[in-house]
Amino acid sequence: QVHLAESGGGLVQPGGSLRLSCVPSESLTDIYAMAWYRQASGKTRERIAIVTTDAEPHYADFAKGRFTISRESVKNTVYLQMNNLKPEDTAVYYCNALAGLAGESYWGQGTQVTVSS
Repeated sequence: QVHLAESGGGLVQPGGSLRLSCVPSESLTDIYAMAWYRQASGKTRERIAIVTTDAEPHYADFAKGRFTISRESVKNTVYLQMNNLKPEDTAVYYCNALAGLAGESYWGQGTQVTVSS
């Protein structure tokens, strides 16, 4: 079962922008945190940003000033606006949700972002 559906990835030139979206399935309830991660080829997965229900978003240092995470409270859709993209931003981008009393972690299938001229 697909719990999180990402979209918005693609090929963009350096300096360009992309907006990723992540839509949780209706079966996924009691979400209290959503985050974006990325994994470049041959590297470990790293968190980009996280947004919770009661705190300000938190960003990794490399994302500050270029990436913005936002969450639509009605449908729990989370977005990642990425500006001034660089070739080193090339990776598969994943959406993550923490939900339920046990804090279960759910992942999307990932969306490829390629920054190249």
